[in-house]
Amino acid sequence: MHQTVLILDFGSQYTQLIARRLRENRVYCEIHPPDLTADAIRELDPVGLILSGGPQSVYDEGAILPDAGIYGLGVPVLGICYGMQAMTHQLGGEVVASGSREYGRAEIRIEEDGHSGSLFDGLGESEVVWMSHGDRVGRPPGGFEALASSHGAPMVAMEDGARGLYAIQFHPEVSHTVHGGDLLRNFLYGICGATGDWRMASFLEEAVTRIRQQAPEGRVLCAISGGVDSSVVGALLERAVGDRLVAVFVDNGVLRKGERDQVLHSLRDGLGLPVRVVDAGDRFLAALAGVEEPEEKRRRIGHAFIEVFEEVAAELEGVRYLAQGTLYPDVIESVSVHGPSAVIKTHHNVGGLPERLGFELVEPLRQLFKDEVRQLGRELGIPEDLIGRHPFPGPGLGVRVLGEVTAERVAILQEADAIFLDELRQSGWYDKVSQALAVLLPVKSVGVMGDFRTYENVVALRSVETQDFMTADWSPLPYELLGRVANRIVNEVRGVNRVVYDVTSKPPGTIEWE
Repeated sequence: MHQTVLILDFGSQYTQLIARRLRENRVYCEIHPPDLTADAIRELDPVGLILSGGPQSVYDEGAILPDAGIYGLGVPVLGICYGMQAMTHQLGGEVVASGSREYGRAEIRIEEDGHSGSLFDGLGESEVVWMSHGDRVGRPPGGFEALASSHGAPMVAMEDGARGLYAIQFHPEVSHTVHGGDLLRNFLYGICGATGDWRMASFLEEAVTRIRQQAPEGRVLCAISGGVDSSVVGALLERAVGDRLVAVFVDNGVLRKGERDQVLHSLRDGLGLPVRVVDAGDRFLAALAGVEEPEEKRRRIGHAFIEVFEEVAAELEGVRYLAQGTLYPDVIESVSVHGPSAVIKTHHNVGGLPERLGFELVEPLRQLFKDEVRQLGRELGIPEDLIGRHPFPGPGLGVRVLGEVTAERVAILQEADAIFLDELRQSGWYDKVSQALAVLLPVKSVGVMGDFRTYENVVALRSVETQDFMTADWSPLPYELLGRVANRIVNEVRGVNRVVYDVTSKPPGTIEWE
């Protein structure tokens, strides 16, 4: 059995990012609901416990608080942001509203005695961290000492070493906290006594076992697109269920240029998967006719996929399961999973499915980030050209053609997108960025081409750099490269006379525009 750290999820958008950081340190972890009882935690026998952040105040009506018995289990506890406030509130301290809220980067000063404490061991006298709070600790519980302060809060870290209780007001799990990884390692190895006994190879073995337990008999229909997520799911399912796998590629009419041929070559020749192809472009475009609202697009696309899969299943015998390459960023932005997190948008793999599905869902990557899926793909022996592909949303260009989706508008975007990706590959930038895409905007602009006035479409380019796709920065592509792309699009794509570049990070924007 692995050593385990439990994370109680109070609704932070970053909860799974905490888990990811722990796994990076080769420590197995599980996310549980915030009301998990102390007795249940004792039975799970963790080496450590983390209380996540969350959107609530401890004084909100119906605020979720952990079982107070967790503080007496003798298991080290780390409270993060709301977790610090909950710990303070339950142990007799005082939580107050901040005079000035702190959101984003902040500098904290570590107390002189704080350097010898386990959390800040090896860190500097001041550190750059990522804050996101309105409340703060006004008075710590008895037995706690302050470890650090910031301009907006006199106490942003505290500990009661005798009881193994630690708390911080900032988020060490995000990359913007410069030495957040060191702090978490101090908690894991210096405080919890972790030995780092978990590997991605372990996840592979456990995932195969879980799939066999969930789907012990009957066929498993796998929605496969040729992207890294669904390709990994396909390879994983083949290992778990063998010839009970039915891999289906749906040509939905909103694919990138040349996508179908490229995908089939990669899957059939590269992975050896026997893929069935369904031509459904007319059906999807008909379903999207006249629809402009993004959530409705996703809902209709999700329903159309299910209709296709139901028809495939009706032609076969014994199809009971539908497997998808849903990842955690899809889940956390679509539904509140473990705690009271805010819903950002519906993902067709998550919130876009009809209530009466007709299949039991198999989603073996649901708790992983993109880079972890790539690690898993390498464990499965998937070719690097598949593993390194940029993400492409399940709804395809349907959520990159803003406004109404028509065959004509899809064709315009296919050409523009192909030019952008081609120039990125030729310049060596494709593998330097995490995701790049073109978006067709629902507006037209005036231009001049060959001494004539034009009134045509606008294409937006977007490229981001990220490790986990929960946060992302826009890519500082060279001006010369952007200029070449824009020039080619305007000259080669009929119907476009203007190209713009998106320099919005995530947050506040999402990577996809819809």
